[in-house]
Amino acid sequence: MSAARPLTALRAFAATAALPLLLTACGYGSDAADDDKRAEVAAGAEKLSADEVRIGYFPNLTHATALVGVQEGLLQKELGGTEIKASTFNAGPSEIEALNAGSIDIGWIGPSPAINGYTKSNGKNLRIIGGSASGGVKLVVNPDKIKTLDDLKGKKIATPQLGNTQDVAFLNWIAEKGWKVDAASGSGDVSVVRTDNKITPDAYKSGSIDGAWVPEPTASKLVSEGAEVLLDEADLWPDKKFVITNIIVSQKFLKEHPDVVEAVLRGSVNTNEWINANPDKAKASANAALKELSGKELPADVIDPAWKSITFLDDPLASTLSTEADHAVKAGLLEKPDLKGIYDLGPLNKVLEAEGKDEVDDAGLGTE
Repeated sequence: MSAARPLTALRAFAATAALPLLLTACGYGSDAADDDKRAEVAAGAEKLSADEVRIGYFPNLTHATALVGVQEGLLQKELGGTEIKASTFNAGPSEIEALNAGSIDIGWIGPSPAINGYTKSNGKNLRIIGGSASGGVKLVVNPDKIKTLDDLKGKKIATPQLGNTQDVAFLNWIAEKGWKVDAASGSGDVSVVRTDNKITPDAYKSGSIDGAWVPEPTASKLVSEGAEVLLDEADLWPDKKFVITNIIVSQKFLKEHPDVVEAVLRGSVNTNEWINANPDKAKASANAALKELSGKELPADVIDPAWKSITFLDDPLASTLSTEADHAVKAGLLEKPDLKGIYDLGPLNKVLEAEGKDEVDDAGLGTE
């Protein structure tokens, strides 16, 4: 696609091709893997209003609340006799499709898919009901070619995919530097090279890219190959927090099974508390889950720094979701969305109040 493509064509592109791509968030590929995993249910445990709850998440460290919650039985504990059926996905579009089709009921997913899943259905298919993780995104570079942020001009920097969460963040950063890049082609003062996270380390080793703006554990994989961290995206946000993973639910399931939704949220809150109280055990649990799902665990020189850069929390950081949407609009990849009603934090705040924790805010984007 030519860098000289007219703005009107770019907007048409944004309305068709870019929006589905925005759904990808922080995935590694594009296919879903249905694991049909069922956690062990305690004998005689009483069911809630549903026989089972189908949850989806990525085999990523940024989805560790789900990984650990399933692995340690912390989610199942709160559900009693209602059985968990877990499926993993490698990208946002397939998870959103599964939610829309009724194949899953609740999912852990990034901000861009949540925004687009909501807006493309005219606010009818999903709600964000909780937070899960913040941070875990870094700009890593070849230190022989790039010493300072200004040195990025004229270099080739990878992002996971056109219009995904990290791609939008990098395009926004470039714009704030006063540099010009054609969003569709990635050409300009910086060459933005859309590269699947699975092959980004090989691209770096071959010299075809000079760095990458990527989520964990890809950033730490690159560092293990000799790259250096030039910027942690958290440093660009107030209080160094920005949403990287939310919890979503289909509106139909929320309406029909509020007790199940509340139980999953209670399990998520308890899992985050356990993760933060037992970081080493939680890291090992997440890595064990990754090995079970992918057949391969992360080495210590990758998982240790990656784990430290992610914050696990219950707050969905609603104001940062709105900001991320604004960045996508400014990049020309998204029409101005109406996000009013995307959040329903009532069930989460009920759980937090019962646990003696502070309530969280929907930044004016709630259902009421």
